[in-house]
Amino acid sequence: MRSLATVSAPESSPTPAAPRSDWGTLAKLLPYLWRYRWRVGIALGFLLAAKAANVSVPVLLKYLIDSLSIKPGDPAAVLVVPVGLLVAYGLLRLSTSLFTELRELIFAKATEGTARSISLQVFRHLHALSLRFHLERQTGGMTRDIERGTRAVHSLISYSLYSIFPTLVEVAMVLTLLAVKFDAAFAWITLAALVLYVTFTITVTEWRTQFRKQMNELDSTAHTRAIDSLLNYETVKYFNNEDFEAKRYDENLEKLRRAALKSQSTLSLLNTGQQLIIAAALIAMLWRATQGVVEGRLTLGDLVMVNAFMIQLYIPLNFLGVMYREIKQSLTDLDKMFALMEKHREVDDVPGALPLQVGEGVVRFENVSFAYDPGPSGRPILHELSFEIPAGKTVAVVGPSGAGKSTLARLLYRFYDVDAGGGRITIDGQDIRQVTQASLRQAIGIVPQDTVLFNDTVEYNIAYGRPGATRADVEAAAQAAHIHNFISATPKGYDTMVGERGLKLSGGEKQRVAIARTLLKNPPVLIFDEATSALDSANERAIQAELRAVSQGKTALVIAHRLSTVVDAHEIVVLEAGRVVEKGPHAELLARNGRYAQMWRLQQSGQE
Repeated sequence: MRSLATVSAPESSPTPAAPRSDWGTLAKLLPYLWRYRWRVGIALGFLLAAKAANVSVPVLLKYLIDSLSIKPGDPAAVLVVPVGLLVAYGLLRLSTSLFTELRELIFAKATEGTARSISLQVFRHLHALSLRFHLERQTGGMTRDIERGTRAVHSLISYSLYSIFPTLVEVAMVLTLLAVKFDAAFAWITLAALVLYVTFTITVTEWRTQFRKQMNELDSTAHTRAIDSLLNYETVKYFNNEDFEAKRYDENLEKLRRAALKSQSTLSLLNTGQQLIIAAALIAMLWRATQGVVEGRLTLGDLVMVNAFMIQLYIPLNFLGVMYREIKQSLTDLDKMFALMEKHREVDDVPGALPLQVGEGVVRFENVSFAYDPGPSGRPILHELSFEIPAGKTVAVVGPSGAGKSTLARLLYRFYDVDAGGGRITIDGQDIRQVTQASLRQAIGIVPQDTVLFNDTVEYNIAYGRPGATRADVEAAAQAAHIHNFISATPKGYDTMVGERGLKLSGGEKQRVAIARTLLKNPPVLIFDEATSALDSANERAIQAELRAVSQGKTALVIAHRLSTVVDAHEIVVLEAGRVVEKGPHAELLARNGRYAQMWRLQQSGQE
């Protein structure tokens, strides 16, 4: 039975690292982008071409306006000058869009490839983490972090390469043109406005980041509560607590609403301040340009060009606050995903680990001691436990709840490692901590006490024991597990969907699916952890007979609560409080009249 210690055990991890800076997060991202460096270079080339075309549009517009001052009736003005400038104006507009689209097309592969690589690496790392981490995780919050982190990759690249950098390039071009074409005052006014605008934007955005973070934390909390409640749908119904769950969820939504309102009000303050700075700069620039036109130093086209430049700069700058906030938030979200990737692997392959070589398949527990929470404060689960499962034999482990029976299966599978100095577990003399986890788990098959299925078809869940198995192989395994007739009787047969976590099937049906996929895997070492606990008596006897047949010639560890299911085991090990108190065949243990005989009498009399 599952020990309560697994619920309260803390994740073993090194000392928490100091918070990573934004530059540190970017440094973690750059290696993923570096493999696409040629695409980055080409994309930047198209970016420069697009901005050059964009800056040329107001210049050409100036000449177009000035050309219209030719005397009316002059045929050259109509046929040559305006037509040519209009065509050139249209081509420049087209070039701006064309180069922008080419930039995005070239760099799309880099963006999507980077997001894919990071997401896959996080997915693999999460599967590599210990069972302790997955028992303690909050699924809703963690999936939210991964979702935001993946989106952050797109946002960072989009805002930096497609918005911030192009705006800086355009600002540099415009300032140069204004300083060269007109007097330096135009450039100084523009530069002063930009510096004031950027300083104001960054200062206010940094201040309001706290509200955005609070909103995201409340959003994750609300999402976690909702997911947890939906996963426990049946429990909610059992206790008629729909209103209670709705009230808890609404409390989180109310906190989220308040945080969102505070975030929106500070955003309005930011936008108003930005508009004020831009409007003041635009008035100063147009006043000076208008004065120049009146004095004859500038043409009407110059006035139009200055106005067009300011509008072109104003449009991207108007979103600077949003871009800066999104970049900061994206860096935070990406850092959370990188933090997941850096979670300590409590169970990892040792350097140079070799694949497990299974010959006879002898399993030994040698003086094994284990506590889910290491250290002096942790409650020990197993105490110097020793026994052997001979090659091709079946050994059963029995005992009261909390004795440490299921812990043996977890240690054998290396969901946890035996404590340092706490003995060892071997297969054919090989310490399982010294071999690769992949080869170890390939050699072991398990029918767990609690069967969880994928939200897919019956065939998929059975074939999961050996990916690539044919339908005939799947049906043979189902027949051996006595579930083929049930599957065939359903309208869709093996294409029947089992639902989230297999909830469309009964407990017995789920357990038979688990037995079928383990039979399909056909490993040399088998573990049956209360494998028939959810079955009725008739099916239990049928499957027990089948399991005995399947176990012939294989090394099998049977963890059981009902003693009647293990009477045929070659040896029965009786655990109590993590210690072996008795072991031997069924008849011999009864003759000793010890702890096993007492448990047997209690179960037979129905007084347990």
